[in-house]
Amino acid sequence: MDHDMPGMGGMSPPSPPQDHMMMSMGLTHMTFFWTKNAEILFSGWPGTRTGMYVLALIIVFVVSLFVEWLSNSNYLKDKMSNYNGLVKTFVHGLKIALAYLLMLAIMSFNVGVFIVVVAGHTLGYFLFVEALNVISDGEDIEVVGQLFTIVIVA
Repeated sequence: MDHDMPGMGGMSPPSPPQDHMMMSMGLTHMTFFWTKNAEILFSGWPGTRTGMYVLALIIVFVVSLFVEWLSNSNYLKDKMSNYNGLVKTFVHGLKIALAYLLMLAIMSFNVGVFIVVVAGHTLGYFLFVEALNVISDGEDIEVVGQLFTIVIVA
């Protein structure tokens, strides 16, 4: 039985990568793992130091909170109604870019990163959607919206 296709000239399928090639390119996890020795978004970041890993988790957490704020903030939506479509488009693009960065961070398959992204989105939803729904007076919502803006910016 001849497995050659016409015009292929007897080409064989590519060989799988050798072990020494995999080691030189670095190890990419394809399953969840838990360690401080991870690469999140950039080569070599946060490295092998525990402090840098914790800083990376804090940054990812704050970015996920910020994405929720951009998505659900009544304060932002009220203020943005006075601006033109270009500014609204820029804010939307920023929200999408940050959301994709979070997705790429999760694709590092580090359990710590996964937990802080989910925790950041969950806390952000609670702060910027559910907590605002509890308050029924319109003036209180404006004050709370400004308070959350100060907390996020600070």
